[in-house]
Amino acid sequence: MKLTKKSHACVRLEKADRTLVLDPGAFTEEDAALGADAILVTHEHPDHFDESRLRAAMESNKAAEIWTLRSVAEKISAAFPGRVRTVGHGDTFTAAGFDVQVHGELHAVIHPDIPRVTNVGYLVDGGAVFHPGDALTVPDRPVATLMLPVMAPWSKISEVIDYVREVKPQRAYDIHDALLTDLARPIYDRQIGQLGGAQHLRLTPGESAEV
Repeated sequence: MKLTKKSHACVRLEKADRTLVLDPGAFTEEDAALGADAILVTHEHPDHFDESRLRAAMESNKAAEIWTLRSVAEKISAAFPGRVRTVGHGDTFTAAGFDVQVHGELHAVIHPDIPRVTNVGYLVDGGAVFHPGDALTVPDRPVATLMLPVMAPWSKISEVIDYVREVKPQRAYDIHDALLTDLARPIYDRQIGQLGGAQHLRLTPGESAEV
């Protein structure tokens, strides 16, 4: 499987000439979802869900479909009848040839005064890749490649390190990094790499790796 990092929380997965895109939000490239056969969205926040990017992808490929939670589906399902599917924790489905399991229910706490929105993570191909969205959800099966939300208003680095330790992936690739400056990256790389207990890796936007 080929994994391509896009800006912030978006990744593209490719195998057998099929493409699955996760979380093409407003912080990622405008063409991030173009050419996708299937799109997964973890939650409604604009850095993960951008309606214009989804519309462009759905219009460019009339066979493309979206899997997401109800709060997002309600915003876009009318525009694409029969092509937007609602999922929740515990669901399993196949999207563009990728087997997907849904894990999690709520966004991480940003502040007690801010209501928590729903959030789901997607475990792809039996644990080959896990994208948790904006939560530190631990799947109930081994994970080979963890897409690691490395920096967010709702987390601190000790929680990120402990999350890697709990998931125990073979490798962790940074996502959710648009707010992390280049000046700070060496600190995160060193501490997560030394303390997380897994191979810690980073791709620049547009860079790919085989997973």
